[in-house]
Formats: sequence, C-alpha cells, structure tokens
Amino acid sequence: MSDPNTGGPREGPPVGGRASAWASWTKPLAPQRPRDGRFFTMIVSGVLAAALCIVALTLPVPYVIESPGPTFNTLGKDGSNPVIQVSGHSTYPAAGQLDLVTVYVSGGPTSSVNIVQAYRAWLDSSRSVIPEELVYAPGTSQQEVNSQNAVAMTTSQEDATAAALTQLKISYQTRLAVAAIPQQSASAGQLEPGDVLVSVNGAPVTTLKVIQDALAASNGEAVSVQVQRGSDMLTKSITPQKGDGGKYLLGIALQYKFNFPFDVNIALSNVGGPSAGMMFALGIIDTLTPGDLTGGKHFAGTGTIEPGGTVGAIGGIAQKMIGARHSGATVFLAPAANCNEVAGHVPDGLQVVKVQTLQQAYDAVAQIAAGKDSSALPTCQAG
Repeated sequence: MSDPNTGGPREGPPVGGRASAWASWTKPLAPQRPRDGRFFTMIVSGVLAAALCIVALTLPVPYVIESPGPTFNTLGKDGSNPVIQVSGHSTYPAAGQLDLVTVYVSGGPTSSVNIVQAYRAWLDSSRSVIPEELVYAPGTSQQEVNSQNAVAMTTSQEDATAAALTQLKISYQTRLAVAAIPQQSASAGQLEPGDVLVSVNGAPVTTLKVIQDALAASNGEAVSVQVQRGSDMLTKSITPQKGDGGKYLLGIALQYKFNFPFDVNIALSNVGGPSAGMMFALGIIDTLTPGDLTGGKHFAGTGTIEPGGTVGAIGGIAQKMIGARHSGATVFLAPAANCNEVAGHVPDGLQVVKVQTLQQAYDAVAQIAAGKDSSALPTCQAG
C-alpha cells in the first residue's frame, strides 16, 4: 500500500482513526424534489379535450345529405317479379329501358348526420347538403316519414295508371276522396280520411273545380257535403274557412280514387315517394301497346304525374341525373319545373329533355327511339 503523500494508487480507505476522513469524502445523496401536480392536470385536461372533440364530431347536425341512389327499369323486374304487372288486358314485351331514378337521403328523422359526414358531403360534387327544416317539418317522426313515402308511392302508381289510360284514351271512373284532415280545419269532426265526396250543395263532384266553384258561390255560408263512407251515404253541413289566398276551403287534403277496367299492379320494394309517376306511366303505356316504345335504347327520368298527364317537380334531381348516367342511360327526361336545378349539373354523355306533360315525354322517347334528330328537343336553361 502506498503512502498517500506520494500520490500513488490507493486500493481502499486508510486504517485506524483515519477511516472517518474517508467517509467524509463520499458524495451526499441529492434531496428528493416534491411531485409537481401540474403534470397530472395537463394529462387530464388533454384527455378531456380529446373526448370533447370526439363528442363534438359525432353529435348530429341539422342537415340532410342527398346522394345518388339506384335505378329501376319499369319495363324490367324487381327481383323475380315484373315491376309492372297487368291482368285483364293484352300486354307486349319491351326490350329497352325506362328507368326511374332514386336518391339516398341521410339525416332528419330517419337517421343522423354528424359534422364530419356533412363536411365530406360538402366536398363531394355528387352529393347535396340541405338544412333539415327544408326537407322535413319540425317534429316529424321516422314513422311519419315512412308512412308518407308509402302513401305517396301508392298514389303515384294509381295516378300513373290513370295518366297512361288517359293517354291511350281508355275510359275509367274517377272519384275524389278525403286523404287527410288537419286539426282546426273546417271539416274536423265532420269528415274522415277515406270519405268519397259525392256532391257539394247538390252538384256532383266529378273534378276539384266542382268543389271550388260551390265553395266560392257559398260566400262563406255552410255547404251541404254528401260523402260515401264505406257502404253508408252521409250528408254533412260544413262552414268553409277562408284561406290565405282569399278562397273558401273545406280544409281537407284530397286524393283521387279510380275504378279501372283492368288491373295494373306495380311491384317495387324499398322505394317511396311520388317522383316515379311519369316513368311508371311511360312503362304502362309501353306494356299495353304493341311494339317497343324505346327502340331498345336506355332512357331514364323523373317527375310526378297527375291523372290528366301534367308532369310535376321533384327533389334531388342533380343526384338522380348522376345515378341515371352511372346506370348507362343516355337520355334523361326532366320536369320543366326543375330546370334551374338541372342547368349546370348535367353529367357528360347524358342528354336532358325538358317535359311538362306525359305526351311530351312520350313523343321525345318515340322520336329518339326512331333514330330521328333530337337536337331540337327542348332542354333546360338556367334562369
């Protein structure tokens, strides 16, 4: 062992009384620092902030998203069943396509839309984002939406049959019936949904105009309304109310009831609403007449239909045109009332023909099917 004064290597502490001097050379332990609570607070705050962001992104927003839906050939089949089935009248096969078009609707009473879905739809030119209140009345339930769509589809099928038979000059009987009675209306408690109107002040009800004329002549006085309810014939005294337009009203929603000379059934599942009326009518005409109206070509279109053949406006036409083009259609029949929504949104390769009546739609299809020049057919312009 070397002398510490020489500066040589040292293997251990000095012996004897100098051991305490060695101990004084060791490095003391550092004192422990108190735990900082701010770190824990930051972690908790971050987790809460992340959770709030997730909740905010998943909460429903008051918007409805419309997207292109599937198309259905009215001359074809839905599953194993023909879309249009006729019994009691001759029918003729058709080789072309007269597609009705649909729209998927997300949001509102039937489902929910969050801010992420709405934002993605805003960025997608094939979809539309619409404030919910413009599509559904406040407080509307999913059951009410489904019921309304089912009734509208059934009504459009009956109206389409009537319009087709009118076009073909096949006679049928028409009656007007009560479809709905709003609360506080003049007819509340007097009439019921399903009542068939027979006469107003003795005038047989053959058209809506008969009712309107009788109410105008009454000048607000009570009118005698005769209805058929099931097998019973009832007479009610109803005092009409003046509407916003100054006309006297019974305060009822009406629907046509028809008695056709043969049966026309339309089988189409999981589709609701009134917008297929015009295409149903064209399909019925093609089914009931010899030859092939389409000439084997692929048409699509949309529009409500009235028994007299007037074509009405529908919703989601931009998405419907996209769906039609994706399905292979080259010609699209669009209601004239929707032209402002059509202009600027027509997909490449799709010719749009503007129609106001079933006759115009029929003539356009027949002209294009025959291979004639269709460039002069009316189309939609903005404004």
